[in-house]
Amino acid sequence: MRTSDGERTRYEAATPRSRAVHQEAIRYIPGGETRTSTFWAPYPLTIARGDGCRVWDVDGTARLDFFSNFTTLVLGHNHPAVTTALQEQLANGTSFFGGTEHQAKLAQLLCDRVPSLEQVRFTNSGTEATLNAVRAAKAFTGRAKIAKCEGGYHGTHEALAVSTTPQLAQVGRADRPANVPADQGLPQSVVDNVVVLPFNDVAAARRLLMEHHGELAAVIVEPVLGNGGMIPATGEFLAMLRQVTSEHGILLVFDEVVTFQVARGGAQEHYGVTPDMTTLGKIIGGGMPVGAFGGRRDVMALYDQSSDGVHLGHAGTFNGHPLAMAAGVAVLERLTPEVYRRLHALGDEVRRRVSGLARELEVPLQVTGMGSLFALHLTDRPVCNYRDSAAVDAESRDRVFLGLLNEGIFLSPKLLGCVCTAIGEAEVDQFVSALRNVLVRNFQ
Repeated sequence: MRTSDGERTRYEAATPRSRAVHQEAIRYIPGGETRTSTFWAPYPLTIARGDGCRVWDVDGTARLDFFSNFTTLVLGHNHPAVTTALQEQLANGTSFFGGTEHQAKLAQLLCDRVPSLEQVRFTNSGTEATLNAVRAAKAFTGRAKIAKCEGGYHGTHEALAVSTTPQLAQVGRADRPANVPADQGLPQSVVDNVVVLPFNDVAAARRLLMEHHGELAAVIVEPVLGNGGMIPATGEFLAMLRQVTSEHGILLVFDEVVTFQVARGGAQEHYGVTPDMTTLGKIIGGGMPVGAFGGRRDVMALYDQSSDGVHLGHAGTFNGHPLAMAAGVAVLERLTPEVYRRLHALGDEVRRRVSGLARELEVPLQVTGMGSLFALHLTDRPVCNYRDSAAVDAESRDRVFLGLLNEGIFLSPKLLGCVCTAIGEAEVDQFVSALRNVLVRNFQ
């Protein structure tokens, strides 16, 4: 990541202990971080603690957290209900060779809320959730190919590691995106079993689906393109996916690992489009490692070991981990319709005020998102898909990211953000004021 000298100098002066921790960590961890997304130059912050909507680094500096560990902590850090649930479960043990009441309760809460969920199983991450959903789709349909959208990120397993963050020089035609491996060493046979769709292009995506419909086991899509820039799908795009998949026996999978917080029943409730399967993660574990996948009863029967016939294996020592299940129940019980309305209002306020600030300062800046989710894009063109988002000037984005850190605001390095229940009007004011300072300092 490139940064301006001024923002970098301020950052380094304020974070000497983070620098020291990072320099020690790189002796034992490649790059000093164990998550690709949490590294930035010159070095990432080392976090000491979090409370409410704030985090403190090891130098003692507090920052407003407008990212909540990639949207995971919808109630904020250290929420008393979640902490109490974890402490109570911890007193009874950390993991067992068997299920718990919390596991059954969380499954019930999810099936009651999410329109597509008739049954659900738990994993330890969103990656595992999408991996198992894809396996189920291939087994259920007897087909080998999966369609996904350009810029869609569905975890780190091979089956979907295609065209996640491709370089624009590699992407090919807009109406027929190239299959770009996300990593070196991805087998060509895996790449060839993925059909890449242009996000939000109804006509072009329909043509590609019709070309491959006899080979496709599933179409997987994020209703809001998360890592690709918090870009909402159009209702027409999702409705087309639902129509084509239904007509040709293809399973439609919504990856709602990020978008579940858009509405009580996820983005599928918001759009009124019900997929065949749904994958979940992040907020359903209250900050603990978690994932889930589920959907139609006939598809999920592939995992029913109590029935006759061929079953898909789904092992995992920590699946349905008691701490994650207890924390997840505590979170969902507090996500009431009123809480969602407030989150949506705050998200709308962030987007409205950022757009107004960009007009006032005449800075090329777009803001995307839905509900509590948002992202900043340093461009004067509308952002409707991954290519629009990827075309922004990386150096300018890096300056804004580091500048916001220097102003006491935590977004992702890609300028993705969200609001949690611990954030209020005062924090939105602080965010907008900080962004103003950074834009004036770097672009005026």
